[in-house]
Amino acid sequence: MKVVFVGPSLPDAGRFVGEDIIVRPPAMQGDVRLAVDEGTQAIGLIDGAFEYVAPVWHKEILYGLSNGVAIFGAASMGALRAAECHAFGMTGVGEIFEAYATETLVDDADVALLHGPEELGYVAITIPMVNVDATVALCCVDGLISDQEARLVKESARSLFFKLRSWKAVVANCPEISGARADELLRILRDNYVDQKRADAIALIDALRQADGCSRAPRFIFNRTSLWRNG
Repeated sequence: MKVVFVGPSLPDAGRFVGEDIIVRPPAMQGDVRLAVDEGTQAIGLIDGAFEYVAPVWHKEILYGLSNGVAIFGAASMGALRAAECHAFGMTGVGEIFEAYATETLVDDADVALLHGPEELGYVAITIPMVNVDATVALCCVDGLISDQEARLVKESARSLFFKLRSWKAVVANCPEISGARADELLRILRDNYVDQKRADAIALIDALRQADGCSRAPRFIFNRTSLWRNG
């Protein structure tokens, strides 16, 4: 059995998984441990809840790895946990993971966004910083915006709380860019939007589908602390 925890990074995950992969909502603390105890051979962690509930605990990831479970992480919470746990055997996938693993990115909030509930397909309401970076990079390569505009857009986006970050708010927060150019810049950013979280989520599902399901030898001895035993 294989399980993937996913939500707003890839709302249509069902299109990409096979019959051997079970899709579950964004993980919260205890969900990975439960999947391991259910006998899951491979787990994909993409999205995780964090604001109003306890997030996925590193200890439960280590628990899964110590039991030979293949655990992959990408795109959002999964990229964060993979960067933190890859030394113990968790497999990171995608550009966002690589950025955290190399400390090009260090802020957890760079993957955060405001979105609707599962019933509405996790519709995105704001833009995560990692997608801003990817979009700006593409626009620079294609010569659509200048290096100075790229710097201003990224500084503006990073200064906004993740629940307020939309392209309109980002451009409006750049006083150096105004008038017709501001309108044009807004159109360029919207028309050339790069959803890096989605791309990395799809890459993780590809890796999960290819996982052979064989038990992996752990790289460490799992310490069953009192907090774990009583959790």
